[in-house]
Amino acid sequence: MSGTSAFNLALQASLISPLDKGLGYLQAPASSTEIAHRNWNLLKEELSLPVAVLYQDRMQHNLAWMQQFISSYGLALAPHGKTTMAPALFDLQLKHGAWGITLATPHQTRVAYEHGVRRILMANQLVGQENMAIISRLLNDSDLEFYCLVDSADQIHQLGKFFAARGQQLPVLLELGVDGGRTGVRNEDQLNAVLLALSQWNSALALSGVELYEGVLDDESSIREFLASAVEIARKLAGQGRFRRSPFLLSGAGSAWYDVVADVFSQAGLGVAAEIILRPGCYLTHDAGLYREAQQQILERNPVARQMHSGLKPALHLWAYVQSRPEPQKAIIAMGRRDVAFDAGFPMPGLRFRPGQTSPLPAPGHWSIQKMMDQHSYMQCAVEDDLCVGDMIAFDISHPCLTFDKWRALPVLDSAYRVIGVVQTFF
Repeated sequence: MSGTSAFNLALQASLISPLDKGLGYLQAPASSTEIAHRNWNLLKEELSLPVAVLYQDRMQHNLAWMQQFISSYGLALAPHGKTTMAPALFDLQLKHGAWGITLATPHQTRVAYEHGVRRILMANQLVGQENMAIISRLLNDSDLEFYCLVDSADQIHQLGKFFAARGQQLPVLLELGVDGGRTGVRNEDQLNAVLLALSQWNSALALSGVELYEGVLDDESSIREFLASAVEIARKLAGQGRFRRSPFLLSGAGSAWYDVVADVFSQAGLGVAAEIILRPGCYLTHDAGLYREAQQQILERNPVARQMHSGLKPALHLWAYVQSRPEPQKAIIAMGRRDVAFDAGFPMPGLRFRPGQTSPLPAPGHWSIQKMMDQHSYMQCAVEDDLCVGDMIAFDISHPCLTFDKWRALPVLDSAYRVIGVVQTFF
């Protein structure tokens, strides 16, 4: 199956409801194929703005790029699904070779499971009765391969008691952490306490590997030291026969340091004893802020990435109208904090388009968002700028996670800005 065919097949799994943002009135359910037959075009003002859109060709590029990068190290990819919470995109990633999908909560896990995902790494602790019950119900399906994290004796005893009472065995990964970080065992005493607690719940909990999140550190030397420590702990636990899965899992990597994780873990000499899983999530749509900077650093320091002669491409835009130009150097844009991420920097004008023109043009470099409210943004411009009410601007974003979670449905566009499908989210 060609990449485009697989893409369209994945999109057909997405349904949208009436009044979804950016799509106007539409009878539900409607498949992406049915939507494509309507021949909507963004540039013909056939979508209600503001609207977050995805670009098919750029996502295809990013899928192929990341899979090639990971495969060159002989590792596996379990992209973090919290970024998009879009089952159609999960399916697309799996069809392009992903080992499984990473998620963060029982709710997210249930969404992925109900849309057909059968290998899930929940890169978080499982805590609370109803959360445990959600996972317990899913584990009744023998086809589900599920893992969560443990980092304390208290948590292990709670899990052990719950799953033992139900006659189930829960696969878990030991999470390692660092001082000043978030979760994860910090020292030998904590590690020994966790291992002792696990030994008391052999029938209910199955230690299956080691996990960490290196993104809590911000310099390469500290990250390499942390990763090397994880390798040694995993090797020691394997030598002691602690793992109940063969090969055991060794997992790390967010979206900023995945190349360093790949380098250290692939050179650890663990061979077939370990299955190494990396978990970047933002690569699929990338961005023009936080992760563009991280990707540039990866291209500079990583020889494999450099040899690929390309990088990831931003595949997510927020399109909005110029609503008002009340002052010579100010334009009010009809988008706000309800529509787009602003936690890692304000959206950046990328393209401009005046309805009736042939195609979008690059936005002037001096345009910038200075302030955002719930539904309005203040954009600085120049007195002489040809900028009118009704002009359309495509904004690059930083941190795609917090743009996806503001939209129930995102149109997917081809290179001519035609709507070829819709991706539904489940936050």
